[in-house]
Amino acid sequence: MRTTGAVLEEIGRARPYAQSRPIAVSELELGDPGPTEVLVAIEAAGICHSDLSVVDGNRPRLLPMLLGHEAAGTVIATGARVSDLVAGQRVVMSFLPRCEKCDACERGGQLPCSEGSRSNNAGELLHHPGHLTRAGDRVRHHLGVSGFATHVVVDRASVVPVGADVPAEIAALFGCAVLTGGGAVLNVADPRPRDSLMVVGLGGVGMAALLVAKAIGVGRVIAVDRLPEKLAMAEELGASEVYTPDRLRAEGIRARYVVKCAGHPAALETAYAATAPGGTIITVGLPAPSAVAQIPALSITAAARTLVGSYLGSAVPARDIPRYEQMWREGRLPVERLISDRIELSRINEAMDLLAEGRAVRQVIVFDRN
Repeated sequence: MRTTGAVLEEIGRARPYAQSRPIAVSELELGDPGPTEVLVAIEAAGICHSDLSVVDGNRPRLLPMLLGHEAAGTVIATGARVSDLVAGQRVVMSFLPRCEKCDACERGGQLPCSEGSRSNNAGELLHHPGHLTRAGDRVRHHLGVSGFATHVVVDRASVVPVGADVPAEIAALFGCAVLTGGGAVLNVADPRPRDSLMVVGLGGVGMAALLVAKAIGVGRVIAVDRLPEKLAMAEELGASEVYTPDRLRAEGIRARYVVKCAGHPAALETAYAATAPGGTIITVGLPAPSAVAQIPALSITAAARTLVGSYLGSAVPARDIPRYEQMWREGRLPVERLISDRIELSRINEAMDLLAEGRAVRQVIVFDRN
């Protein structure tokens, strides 16, 4: 069948992307789903820094590549060995499929699946080299999803079903922003109501971490960002206190748990300095591979601090997405408030500019299914 999607043609073109246009909206050929795969009509897809990091070269990938990893849609057809999904069912994409066989998968989300990581790095699906071509030439899959498209084929391990009452644009955010930011809070920090928790970096992931912390009743939630408009939004979402990095340092504010959601190494330095003795820094933001942060080594031991890396919020998507779905259904997790704009696929290059400038929380591509 045919699909229309946003294909990255070249890495590292100069900004503004609205002018250099590294991403082309193209028509592609999409193969039929294999035995363990699912054909999905995409309804909504969030635009994340992990997409931008491929465009700007911080995460080099094989090209051309159909981008997008945070998405939700409706099942159209399933492979012969997929028996637990049916046509018409809404599903959320998970950008790290789990093979459930490797040593990493036995660690309950603590480590990324080895085989899922391999297939993602190769631009493939978990059990197939790929189903995308354009004029006969191969196009790579992005993180097993390639959700910036009208239709996709993904492995069954890359989707989690949700209820039909969850709007697609909300369901999409469960697959990355909420899994990553919320998972750092739930799966790693696991704070008590009396604990203090700080979020450094208020993009989609950071705002989701804030929402989840409030949803589970953390009493003091501190938000940190350099942009006043994001601090204002954090206050609206229930942050107890908000600070710029400079003011945070000047006032010596510290927290028991600090979730670092921005990719810049300075964010890690800020988060570390703001961690109380005996506290834990959880880093989920992905810096450039060459980026280096400086922290005082002695204080790790002397102040008994813990530094933890958390990929995808240390999540098991099939376990965790239903938890967030229920929080949303109960009114405790207003994920819809993270959506800063709803756009058409044709605006993808302009959307990357807004993301690079830090002026967007979550832009969502909405596909018209009428």
